[in-house]
Parts: sequence; C-alpha cells; structure tokens
Amino acid sequence: MRSYEEQRQQKISQESLRQREAVKPSGYAEAPSSSSAQVVLSARRDQNELLERVLEGDNLRLAYKQVVQNGGAPGVDGVTVAHLQVYLKTHWEAVKAALLTGTYRPSPVKRVEIPKPGGGVRLLGIPTVMDRFLQQALLQVLNPIFDAHFSWYSYGFRPGKRAHDAVKQAQRFIQDGLRWVVDMDLEKFFDRVNHDMLMARVARKVTDKRILKLIRAYLNAGVMAKGTLERTTEGTPQGGPLSPLLANILLDDLDKELTKRGLRFVRYADDCNIFVASKRAGERVMKSVTDFVEGKLKLKVNRDKSAVDRPWNRKFLGFSFLKDKKATIRLAPKTISRFKERIRELTNRTRSISLVERIAQLNRYIMGWVGYFRLASAKKHCERLDQWIRRRLRMCLWKQWKRVRTRIRELRALGVPDWACFVMANSRRGAWEMSRNTNNALPTSYWEAKGLRSLLSRYLELC
Repeated sequence: MRSYEEQRQQKISQESLRQREAVKPSGYAEAPSSSSAQVVLSARRDQNELLERVLEGDNLRLAYKQVVQNGGAPGVDGVTVAHLQVYLKTHWEAVKAALLTGTYRPSPVKRVEIPKPGGGVRLLGIPTVMDRFLQQALLQVLNPIFDAHFSWYSYGFRPGKRAHDAVKQAQRFIQDGLRWVVDMDLEKFFDRVNHDMLMARVARKVTDKRILKLIRAYLNAGVMAKGTLERTTEGTPQGGPLSPLLANILLDDLDKELTKRGLRFVRYADDCNIFVASKRAGERVMKSVTDFVEGKLKLKVNRDKSAVDRPWNRKFLGFSFLKDKKATIRLAPKTISRFKERIRELTNRTRSISLVERIAQLNRYIMGWVGYFRLASAKKHCERLDQWIRRRLRMCLWKQWKRVRTRIRELRALGVPDWACFVMANSRRGAWEMSRNTNNALPTSYWEAKGLRSLLSRYLELC
C-alpha cells in the first residue's frame, strides 16, 4: 500500500499534466503540421515563391491565350501578336533565366496619343508583346491576392464586376434619398502615380522580392516618344495589363478612407462618385476628401471637372439619371453627341469607300454601342438615331450617284416614276437635302436588305 506522500505526489503530477494540456494540447510539439504556425509558414513560403507560380506552364498558357485574344498594336520592337509564339520559341529560355536571376529588363513602352472627345489627348503606353505576355501572367497570380481585399464599391477592372454594376449601385444610392453627388475627377491619374507609394502598398501583400523588383522595373521602363527615350519617375502607363490592378491597389486607400467615414460611394478606376443628402454635406466632403487625395496619396483633383451637383446634371460612365423617384437611368447628353460625331465620321460623304464596307463599319460600331448603353431608357433615342443614320446613308448614296443619268437609272431601278426621276436627278439641291426627298425611294426595307443593323431592334432584343 502506497504512503500518503506518494499519493500526494501522484495527484500533483496529474494536476500539472492537466494544466499543461490546457495550455498546450496534446500533439503541440510533436505534430505541428495542423497548427496555425505551420499554416503561416506555408503561406510565407508560397508568397516567396510567387515568381515560380507566375512561370508555371498552365499560368503561361492562359496568359498567352489572353494576350492573343486581346490583340493590339506592336510595341517598340515591332513584334506583333501574330508572331508572339515564334518569338517565345526563340527567346523564352533566355527571358526565363533573366526573370529567375532578377536581371530581366523590360523594353520601354511606345507612346501613343489618343484624342479625347472633350479635347486634349490621352497618353497610352503600349508595351512589347513579350512584356504584355509577362504582365498578364503576373496579373493572373497577383489579382486574387489583392482583389479579395478591395472594397465592394470599387468596380473598375475587377473580375465579376463591370460598369453596369457601378451605375446600378449609384442608382440605388439616389433611390435611398442621397440626391446630391460629389463627382470627383482625378487629373491625369495614370500619369501621376507615385512609384514609391505604390510599391509600398504592393509590398504589404507581396514578399517575393523578385516580383517587387520586376514590377518596379516595369514602372521605370521608360517611354519611347518620337524616337527619344524618356525616363518615367511617376505614373503607370495605360495600355499594359498590369496598370489597372496597380491603380486599384493605390486607390484602395481612398476606398478604405471613405468607408471609415461612413460615406456612400461608387468608384470605377479614377472616376469616383460620393452620394450625400445635401449640398452642404457635399461641399464638406469634397474639401476633406480632396485634402486626403492630394495630401496622403499625392494625386491631384481636377477642380474644373469635379463638382457637387445633382446626379441628373452629371455624367457617370456615359450614363445619367432622371429626377424621378426611381432615378431612371438615361443616356448622358455628351454620350449622344459623341455617338453622332462618330457616325458622321463613318458616313462622311468624302470618304472613298464602298457602301458594303461603310455599312459593315457602321454595324460594328452601333452594335457595340447599343450593347453597352442598353442599360439606359433609350427606346426613343434609338428610333430617332436609326432614322438619322439612314438619312446619312442616303446622302452618301446620292453623292455617289454623281451624274444625272446615273441618278435617273438608279431611281428607275427603285421603282420611282419617270417624271419624278427627272425632277430629282436634275435638282440643284445638296446631297443632305436630297437625302430627305429620297426617303420613299430608299425606305427602311432597302437598308435592311443591304445588311444595315437597327439600333432599336437590337436594343429591344437586349432589354
């Protein structure tokens, strides 16, 4: 029989064991595979092997497919998308080795100036197809890391989100009674991004120094403009696959700030609308947010284009709203003006182009346009624009029938009485005026037979 002291020591040892297991459960030291510490170590190891994930075969094949699908102009080396496969077969091993050793140097981007509808130009930077391929491969690995932490109200260049979602969210805010908008425009945003601030934000979630070095190399690659290489100390040139993600990474700080203040906002890239209940609140928000953007993010707010106003007086992604309670989505006036401007270019009667090709170009443009703007209440607009387009085409056709005898022959073939053929063919009125008089001779059915698509018909199909 054990003594009292032995029993006492046994009870103390059992109690100590229970306390240790409460603090460190069984298997803590011997089986770390299921612990949170090992998960963290595994995550860190994955982060430090991001470049290997970028260079995986499946990721590269997907990147190649996307670059070919996007197409686009060649960069400074002149290599086209069609020749990318051959180029990769010749140069890929050297490029891969340079990437793994950190010695890869991207080529400068080619500067292209795109006229803006409201005047001025938008500067684009077109990378070489090799750099577009590598940026796309980078994007496919980095996007899941960052996108999961972006704000719900950020809609630009994100998987599963689009411009229509942003417009519908803005409509919901107006329906909730927030009938004033702080329309904030960032001046030359893509040209003013501070590289150090951007890289600091990328480094918050990316620890693979080779990836950070590669992104920095793309930011500092330079721009080739008119045969001269210009250094880039700020900005993320529009035109590369990686630029939209980098823009969202920097502007995520703005989203977090707006959320922290309890503000209702919708942001699409650098286009940000904040919805408030009164003009006074809007002016206060405009001042404080401008101070944040210019002080913390080192960006500049365009005072001329930014304003505190009613939503129906402003344009957002080409759309606007009506004053009714439903805040019905409508076409912004500038959208209609830009559409007409483009149609005038395509139906310019001085352009030497066949009617078949002219109609093909019109169809491509108007089908894409109505596909995007189908969200708006635009049935009457589509009907009027269809009539106007047909009149523009009648003008082109009349100009094409230069001689009197040609006009008589063509009008007769359309079933116009002889007396009307002679009167119309000998008229001294201009082509635009005659396009009204030839309406009966060249009706809607004529243009349908020629293959012209209808805005109204397509709009009704989509709606």
